[in-house]
Amino acid sequence: MKTEDVGPIGEDVSREKMPIEDLVSRLSSEVSQQLSPVTLDLNREARCGFPEAVFGEGKSLAVIREIVQTLLEAEQAVLVTRIDEEQAEGLQETFPRGRYNELARTFRIAVESGPESGAVVTGRVAVITAGTTDRHVAEESCETLQWMGIETTLIQDVGVAGPHRLPERLGEIHGADAVIVVAGLEGALPSVVGGYVDCPVIGVPSSVGYGASFGGVTALLAMLNSCSANVTVVNIDAGFKAGYVAGLIASRKHRAAHS
Repeated sequence: MKTEDVGPIGEDVSREKMPIEDLVSRLSSEVSQQLSPVTLDLNREARCGFPEAVFGEGKSLAVIREIVQTLLEAEQAVLVTRIDEEQAEGLQETFPRGRYNELARTFRIAVESGPESGAVVTGRVAVITAGTTDRHVAEESCETLQWMGIETTLIQDVGVAGPHRLPERLGEIHGADAVIVVAGLEGALPSVVGGYVDCPVIGVPSSVGYGASFGGVTALLAMLNSCSANVTVVNIDAGFKAGYVAGLIASRKHRAAHS
């Protein structure tokens, strides 16, 4: 249920045109919908600003199709993460206007009248990778941000092994509402970026590296111990989480500036 629908319904109840029992029943069906093994939260956009995203890994294609169809019928933008090629092919066949990003493993469908359609931009986030091997995590962040209607700038391969590369790209980062930095190995790049910018920096440790990187744990601990005060950290390879948090920062800042 959209915010603008609440007023007229409340007036119907107050004028006794709608029994209170009908209102409770309608709200219950709007807030969540039972679909096979899942309960879809259709009221999340009203509460949290953005619809429910779908974690595709481990779900059958039939279940994901049902979820996507329900979101579209509720006029909510769709983002499915962590899908494989078979799931992607099935979704593309059923929903041909959807966008599949093979590297990010995401499937996204815009709502024609919503901010993700491109009509409205609600802030800007820069997404930076230390190396090209981190690209898949960065792409998940970018797809999440675009689903949220956030302008996104992707800057690749500016890790600390070539320290001259980052300063050459600072002009592209200037003015961003938040910056996402994806790095594996020793995870040093978020600290360096944090020393150049005046906005939140969200570090994403990637699972890239040799044995002692422990699948991203070394980068995670390094980022958690960053000496740059504006750096915070999400889970290993958590491109979606970084994108969502950065998108919230950017959208809230945009709304505050235009209120």
